[in-house]
Amino acid sequence: MHPPGAETVLVRYGDASTKSHGVRHRMETQLVENVEALLTDRAVDARVEQHATRPRIRAPTTQIQRAAEVAADAFGVVSTSPALSVQPNPDAICDALADAARACYDGGTFAVEARRAGDSFPLTSQEVQEVGGQAVWDAVADAFEPAVDLTDPDLTFNVEIRAEEAFVFFEHVSGPGGLPLGTQAPVVALVSGGIDSPVAAYEMLRRGSPIYPVYVDLGDYGGPDHRARATETVRTLARYAPNFEMPFRVVPGGETVEHIADSLDRGRMLAFRRFCLRVGEVVASDTDAVGVATGEAIGQKSSQTLRNLGTTDPVTELPVFRPLLTMDKSEITERARDIGTFDDSTIPAGCDRFAPAQAETGARLDDVRAAEPDDLAERARRAVEDAELVEIRG
Repeated sequence: MHPPGAETVLVRYGDASTKSHGVRHRMETQLVENVEALLTDRAVDARVEQHATRPRIRAPTTQIQRAAEVAADAFGVVSTSPALSVQPNPDAICDALADAARACYDGGTFAVEARRAGDSFPLTSQEVQEVGGQAVWDAVADAFEPAVDLTDPDLTFNVEIRAEEAFVFFEHVSGPGGLPLGTQAPVVALVSGGIDSPVAAYEMLRRGSPIYPVYVDLGDYGGPDHRARATETVRTLARYAPNFEMPFRVVPGGETVEHIADSLDRGRMLAFRRFCLRVGEVVASDTDAVGVATGEAIGQKSSQTLRNLGTTDPVTELPVFRPLLTMDKSEITERARDIGTFDDSTIPAGCDRFAPAQAETGARLDDVRAAEPDDLAERARRAVEDAELVEIRG
């Protein structure tokens, strides 16, 4: 809901505001570029203006709600608000509040919340709330008996006052928070087509890091539509970053998986994970990625005990990022629903057929190294050379 005539969207960001002036300005610039790209990609007629601490979107009233919702998908954005812009003086603000009340307030309790940037405005925030509340009251008093509730109102009239303009608005559209995409170095994201790995990739995007998604094809050990599921989750992620390249590599791993399955029982999952990390390392060396991200969480599977995780990381010199490390499965699943990857992640992973009869939960690094193929690094290099680049846009 927005006031009549609203043609502005306020964009709020979080962590970027804690940076030094120069860093904050660069992050604001990147955020504006990302918001512009999202609006263009989703056919919203709008322009974005960069203002210190509060970027603004200008759009026709007919598209203002859509603009606020699209901008709220941008990484780094905490919230957006479709707002009416008025002159920064008490009379203009009170007139806007009265018009908004007549159009949108039809009963129940209300409150006016005001904040101002700087101290040049002639009224304090408290005084704006008092005169604004009176303006709302007077506007509707002939139609019904208004009621004020400053603790839990049914409708809140928000006022934000800045030096060059003031804004009246009702709602906050929640965004993902984090940092603007492109303000951190990129990483390789291993995706499996399951629920967890796309969420982990999303979390890396949310912290400003572009991703190079990689899917290791399990060959005969892959489940039905396994690759298609992975492709669709990556396609969903790409919609959040239309101005960033996201080349999707499908790396053939069936030969190595079959060799591991024939050679090992216990420890085969760890050998396979080490192979995948090797693949990620090779892709990273071919790009400008600084690490490999996975969807692993402590103890979620037998191969993900802390001791077992300690046997996989040493296979690569790159850092392994696990943004889901301490999350419960229910939290990860809810996140997948929120970001739109859940439906394409619910086919059981084909690697269930690859799992050994007896799970290894407390492996030792020397034992894993001794059991795995001697040519693991070479296998990973050849597999990446044979990788297929899959088109995910359009």
